[in-house]
Amino acid sequence: MNILEILKTDYQNFPKHQTFSIYASDVYFRDPLSQFRGIDRYRQMIGFLDFWFGHPQLDLHDMERTGNQIRTEWTLSLTTPFPWKNRITIPGWSELQLNEQGLICSHIDYWRCSRWDVVKQYFIPTTVRPSSEKPIK
Repeated sequence: MNILEILKTDYQNFPKHQTFSIYASDVYFRDPLSQFRGIDRYRQMIGFLDFWFGHPQLDLHDMERTGNQIRTEWTLSLTTPFPWKNRITIPGWSELQLNEQGLICSHIDYWRCSRWDVVKQYFIPTTVRPSSEKPIK
């Protein structure tokens, strides 16, 4: 199975049954909230989302590979751990860089909304997902 097929399956299964073997041991990760290096920290971040938030879902809208770079377009949806259980929606994209061994050595996430837009969703039900985006099946 090639890396694009593995990533597609990982998005569909998120956050369960992720294929951590496609990442370099010193993978660099950055998103609007955190930045770190290492596969163990990457596993912990995925585990945190799975433990604290209800029904995490990562819808893949598009994926493209150009040489050693992969770009994915996605929407992350999570249910807050608060009693009122608002659903948070974060549209964004990832830029993945492959090393010489074909492993992901850099994973940088970008959001199509501000951190403040995300925080507001904890308290006010909204959606920031463009209605034209459909998940890849």
